Amino acid sequence: MPAPVSKPDDPALLRIDGPIATITLNRPAAFNSINLAIAQKLEQLASYIEGDDAIKVLVIEGEGRAFSAGGDLQTIGAAAEANNVTPVVGELLKHYHAFIEIIRRMPKISLSSVHGSAAGAGMGLAFVTDLCIAADDAKFTPAYAKIGVSPDGGSTVGIVGTVGSRRALQIFLAEDNFTAQQAHEWGLVAKTVPAAELKAATRQFAERLAQNPAAAISGTKSLVYAAATTPVKQQLDAEEHKIIMAMNTEEFRVAVKKFTSKGK
Repeated sequence: MPAPVSKPDDPALLRIDGPIATITLNRPAAFNSINLAIAQKLEQLASYIEGDDAIKVLVIEGEGRAFSAGGDLQTIGAAAEANNVTPVVGELLKHYHAFIEIIRRMPKISLSSVHGSAAGAGMGLAFVTDLCIAADDAKFTPAYAKIGVSPDGGSTVGIVGTVGSRRALQIFLAEDNFTAQQAHEWGLVAKTVPAAELKAATRQFAERLAQNPAAAISGTKSLVYAAATTPVKQQLDAEEHKIIMAMNTEEFRVAVKKFTSKGK
């Protein structure tokens, strides 16, 4: 299937460079807030990436001054005024949550690259990806409790699994915002870099991740996410299955031959 062709005014853009795909949230005038159009486009692009065996790493970034301001409150507020929230937000989240499901299950590493503000579902997106790199001046804003709602957009999926329930409750209910340095200390951000270096550092990080053979990426990701809820025997069986599958690849045979020949 050919890659989707991105037009400059699309709400999300796709760029593919070898084993690295980049999705750029492209509503800069609205601080890349999530409306139905961007949710549908993200689902479409992620579906393509999931099915392309040549892609190993997905980078998600934002155009303009912010990573993402979260849900589009203009749309949601209008729906609330019209007493039409259930169908409007339900349709939006149907597509956006499908996008989140894809990036969590796909046998590729997803990396969010965060600058400026990441708020609400934008914060959730930053942390529901497998890894996150952030500019040192980035700000994360939970936002949900302040407007009287609970988290969505995968926010609890990514954050609770990383920091645990008590810290997650603190983040969602007691933090107005927090810094990239705090997020790094809590394990939510893999590394912080000066804002001017974010694009280059993201590329370098993505290239490092893409050096891993596909079987190593897919097996490791599935095992790590299953570990917390899988009985020990079942998890050990899964480990056995995944490693034997990987050992039957040509990449493994070449790598182990190279390793065992060292020093001879």
